[in-house]
Amino acid sequence: MLTSTTLFLSQHNDADFILAILSGRDILTMLNPNNRNSFNLEHGDTIKLPAGTICLFGKPRRQQRSKSIRSRHSLGENQRSFLSGFSKNILEASFNAHYEDIEKILIEEQEKGSQHRRDIRDRRRQQSQEANLQKSVSSEYEPFNLGNYDPIYSNKFDNFFEITPEKNPQLKDLNVLVNAVEIKEGSLLLPHYNSRSTVIVAAIEGKGEFELVSQRNENQQEQRDEDEEEEEDEQERSKQVQRYRARLSPGDIFVIPAGEEDNVISQIHRPVKELAFPGSAQLVDRLLKNQKQSYFVNTQPQQREEERPRKRDPVSSILGTF
Repeated sequence: MLTSTTLFLSQHNDADFILAILSGRDILTMLNPNNRNSFNLEHGDTIKLPAGTICLFGKPRRQQRSKSIRSRHSLGENQRSFLSGFSKNILEASFNAHYEDIEKILIEEQEKGSQHRRDIRDRRRQQSQEANLQKSVSSEYEPFNLGNYDPIYSNKFDNFFEITPEKNPQLKDLNVLVNAVEIKEGSLLLPHYNSRSTVIVAAIEGKGEFELVSQRNENQQEQRDEDEEEEEDEQERSKQVQRYRARLSPGDIFVIPAGEEDNVISQIHRPVKELAFPGSAQLVDRLLKNQKQSYFVNTQPQQREEERPRKRDPVSSILGTF
């Protein structure tokens, strides 16, 4: 999180990573041996930071705090504590200077007051000018915003935005995708299935509920105490899968399977359905066809609404993901 008087100088990274702005605005300056690029970033902007790139963050003006999926620290704070850990002779040899000078300039805590704030404002103004003067940048480095794309799934309940590696060169090398989900109060994102991808999700606004179902860990099952034998019947019914539930608030981060385009169960051949499920293939097909909506639905099924029209308790579930 950045305030208007904070700069963040990232460490030298030896791996590529994706930076996403969750709220507010930032100015990003990217330095590498060949060039220097500055960008004005706002809510929804996403950019790839290549390995070996030095990045400088700052606020454009006195604005609200900004958030991103990248930890950050005040300028110089970690640098001083980091250098203070080395011995005097190492520091003197590294900087070719007396330790007293190194300590005074780089390590010693000093009350800089208004001078420090003035330096921050000057650096922030310089970053803003560089970002505004940026004419054209290769798409290899230029940030992209999910809000500039049409949702791939949309109905009266919610919108699902997504950028795949095929649509953006920054994501292609990393083989990752970025998506954002807008879920209205009382709506539900239907269960998604994928055995190959992992998706990291951050809740931005609102509160909601989340469920994840996975195969049960056999090692955990074996470690159960013998005094739980009376629960054998219940464990037998659920030994194949395990359910995780959580209430979500802004700032929460979790992992879910990525989405498939269609209901994978409906694609199973009828003879296989007869063997795979307790009910007949006809009953399975009928159950799957009960839901007319795709991807997003109301949390209260229509049949239940008809039975209890006055007892509906909507669940607040508004999530933003990158």
